[in-house]
Amino acid sequence: MIDDMVGKLLLATPTMADNQFKDSVVLICHHDDEGSMGLILNRIQGVNVFDVLDDMGLCQDPLERGLAQMQFEEQFVHEAGPVDAFRGFVLHEADTVYDSTMCVSKDIHLTTSKDILELLAEGKGPERFLLLLGYAGWDAGQLEQELIDNDWLLGQANQKLVFDTPIEEQWALAARNIGFER
Repeated sequence: MIDDMVGKLLLATPTMADNQFKDSVVLICHHDDEGSMGLILNRIQGVNVFDVLDDMGLCQDPLERGLAQMQFEEQFVHEAGPVDAFRGFVLHEADTVYDSTMCVSKDIHLTTSKDILELLAEGKGPERFLLLLGYAGWDAGQLEQELIDNDWLLGQANQKLVFDTPIEEQWALAARNIGFER
């Protein structure tokens, strides 16, 4: 097993055979002897964050609803992987811990509890975040074998790449950060 994979980025190589991962940038959130879990960062769905919050009934107060709509109407939900497409995750800057928060890196956290969504709807959540649905999963040893097979390049995640870089530029920036040009 490769140690210290959590917080790393997987960049699909140009020879990636699996179309679900072609050109993808995946943040590894969990990795141990039993397998790995990651989130594809550079794919979005046609649903915005406001619609999700509103559909969940979290925008009841008219003022909060209007503010949430203005704030999140142009921020889209990410399609983070083919597994459990309705399971939600909030990737956010590491300044606050919520009910179900795990540390992905020193400056990036992942939360799966509803409290963070409630706070977002109230305008009190993290300033920088991604709302993601689904995830990518690998069985024990599978990811290591894919790395050996050169399906992935291994890079380092940071807040700028995850939260500030447009999705169409993430792969190239992450690749340049490790000295790879396409």
